[in-house]
Amino acid sequence: MRWFVILAGAVAAGALAFPRIRERGPGIPKPVHGISHNGMAYARWGSGSRSLLVIPGGPDNTPPSGMMLSRYLRIVRPLVEDGWTAWVVTRKQRLPQGCSVADMADDYGRLIADEFGGRVDAALGLSTGGMIGLQLAARHPGRLARIVIVAAAYVADGPRRDGDLAYARLLHEGRPGAAFASMFRDVYPGVRIPGAADVAGAMLAPLVLRSMHPSFRDDVLIEAEAEAAFDAKAVLTDIRVPVLLVGGGEDQFFTRPVIEETAQLIPDCRLIIYEGKDHLAAVSDERLPRDVLDFMSRSTGPGPVERGSEVPSEPVATLPWTGS
Repeated sequence: MRWFVILAGAVAAGALAFPRIRERGPGIPKPVHGISHNGMAYARWGSGSRSLLVIPGGPDNTPPSGMMLSRYLRIVRPLVEDGWTAWVVTRKQRLPQGCSVADMADDYGRLIADEFGGRVDAALGLSTGGMIGLQLAARHPGRLARIVIVAAAYVADGPRRDGDLAYARLLHEGRPGAAFASMFRDVYPGVRIPGAADVAGAMLAPLVLRSMHPSFRDDVLIEAEAEAAFDAKAVLTDIRVPVLLVGGGEDQFFTRPVIEETAQLIPDCRLIIYEGKDHLAAVSDERLPRDVLDFMSRSTGPGPVERGSEVPSEPVATLPWTGS
């Protein structure tokens, strides 16, 4: 789901405290920004021979930047330091009406075919990106060697499953303050501060609107409608690459039983559950970067394994695509 917006909203409202965002650190240069030949905006770290495609959450297809990008760096940092090149690639802009999650997965499949020499060493899908990642792995198994799915499952069945659609409809109607307030209430139902959601919406709206492209309101609604219609249960057995599935035990969008069923239906899947973590907390969990690195560094076998218990961003410019 839209966790960049969620993070920014919480910061704007001052209602929750997040871990301090680490600097890039030694060996991590500023990201290179650009737009691929097929119109998908990207940010890239590293220059190693092994390629990682990161599929961001949503509904959102703005160029990757700011807090969102720094959070992705936190997850992929160990891989970049280990000699990988990480590409965060967003969905196309001006999505066609009726565009499905499978259609978005096909866009990533074509991107890999056309710009990455036909195959990436790994993919990482977060939230909405994880939904797309399941379809990518099922429909284009030859395009990737393995995949990590974080905070996603074959269907959104939790109590907050319709939140993205409500947010997208309000935004499409030209009511951004109400949209972001709705989002805040949806993701932080435990925040009881009177008026906190309305304050967050009012403060966040002008900040986010500055980064929106002309088709953003239409694209967000199309993507949210695709999320609402998403059900990939029938294709899970078609996934032939190793999968690491990471979920929160208290995810409000994807319930634990559906996360576990998703893992059981994928032929080669390792499941990690972060106990007591909701949707955003699972994506932000401090164990995630190491769990991703461990999965990338060793062979996995079938069967679940459960576990308990701001980088400055430069303006996006159209650069020559230099896929690996």
